[in-house]
Amino acid sequence: MSLPRVTVIGAGQVGATTAHLLALKGLADVVLIDVVDGLAQGKALDMMQSAPVEGFVGRLTGTTDWAALADSRVVVVTAGLARKPGMSRDDLLAANANIVGPIAERIAAGSPKAIIVVVTNPLDVMVALALRRSKFPKPRVIGMAGILDSARLRTVIAQRLDTAPSAVQAMILGSHGDMMVALRSSITVNGKPLTGLLPAAEITQLIDRAKNGGAEIVSLLKTGSAFYAPASSAVQMVDAILNDRHVVLPVCAWLEGEYGLRDVCIGVPAQLSAQGIERVVEMPLAAEERSALHAAAEQVKAGIKSLANIQPAGARA
Repeated sequence: MSLPRVTVIGAGQVGATTAHLLALKGLADVVLIDVVDGLAQGKALDMMQSAPVEGFVGRLTGTTDWAALADSRVVVVTAGLARKPGMSRDDLLAANANIVGPIAERIAAGSPKAIIVVVTNPLDVMVALALRRSKFPKPRVIGMAGILDSARLRTVIAQRLDTAPSAVQAMILGSHGDMMVALRSSITVNGKPLTGLLPAAEITQLIDRAKNGGAEIVSLLKTGSAFYAPASSAVQMVDAILNDRHVVLPVCAWLEGEYGLRDVCIGVPAQLSAQGIERVVEMPLAAEERSALHAAAEQVKAGIKSLANIQPAGARA
C-alpha cells in the first residue's frame, strides 16, 4: 500500500504526537526531523514498534537529515520553543522566528511542491514568515490555530452542559492569542443556539476560558505546553489536504481583501483540499465581531512588521 509522505519538523511533544496520530489514522508515511541527534530516531522507532499492536501500515522514520524532506506532500512545522508559565505567545517571537525562517527555506529547497502547515507560536506571525521565506504560493502555507481554539471552546461548553463535545458547534477566528474572536451567535448545542441555553454573562466566561485554554494548560503542566489537542488539530488539516475533502475549517490564511483585510495572516474559515486553501469563506459577522477581527489583524500586522528588526541567531549586536 502506497501512502503519501508527510514530514513533521520538530520531534517534541506536538511533533511526535502529530506523527503518531498520522500513522494511527493510516494517513501517511511519516518522516520526523529534529536537530537533536537521536531524538526523532528514537521516537520514530518507538512508534513504529507499536504498529503490530495498533495495526497501522504506514512507516515512521526519524532523522536529522534535511534531505528526508524530499517528495513530502505536506510538511508540518512544530519546531520552536514552547511557552513557559507567565509567557505569552508573542514572547516567543524572536526566538522562534530564527527557527521557522530557515526551516521554511529548507522546505522550499527540499520539497518545493509541498503544502506547509505551521503550528509554531506566535502562530499568525510565523505563518507570514514561512510564507515570505519559502516564497510558496499563498494557498500552500497555512496555520493551525482556529481548529484548536474552536475545539477548546466546544469542550468547555460541553463540560458545562454535560454533553458530548461533538454535539457543540462553535468557531473562533482572529489571531491565536488574546484577540481571538468567538462567533457567539453561531454557537449551537445539538442544533440549538447556546444563547437560548445559557445567560450571556456565562457564555462570556466560557469564551474567556477557551481563549486562555493554552495558558491554563501551561500553568498546570509547569514544564511544558499543550500537545494532544494541537496535534489532533494539525492532523485534521493534513487529512483534509491528503484526502481532498473540500471541507471548511478555521485556519490561519493570508488575506487579500477578504473580510476587508489584506496583507495579513489571520484566522478565518477556509476550504481545504489537495491544493491547500481553495478559498477563504466569508461568513456574515456581527459589527462587533468584524471590529474585533480587524483589531486582531492590526496586532498581527505589528508582529509581522517587527520581524524586520529581529537579528538572525548568532548575529552580533
